[in-house]
Amino acid sequence: QVQLVESGGGLVQTGGSLRLSCTASGSIVSINTMAWYRQAPGKQREGVATVTSGGTTTYADPVKGRFTISRDNAKNTVYLQLNALKPEDTAVYYCLVTARPTGVLFSRTFWGQGTQVTVSS
Repeated sequence: QVQLVESGGGLVQTGGSLRLSCTASGSIVSINTMAWYRQAPGKQREGVATVTSGGTTTYADPVKGRFTISRDNAKNTVYLQLNALKPEDTAVYYCLVTARPTGVLFSRTFWGQGTQVTVSS
């Protein structure tokens, strides 16, 4: 089994910063892409940022220039640095990891349980 544990959410004012973490644990052969999604109440879940095993990053337009995704392969952890936060960033943030568990031929997708980010005016 592969488990993802997220942390780092909280309540901040407009312009503030947060750093989210997501750590994968279990019997893992390799981790491929790691990503962050978010979902606000009443809205669809949307992609925020991705980082490949080679370190290539992508960002959704609303967060470009403000958020930074990174990973620590030794710790099986992906981070999301959220700067210059806006009220519209308020959402539950979920990490996504594609990984190959031990004994499995192909990589599979795993989701974290989510961490709440609230940005006040």
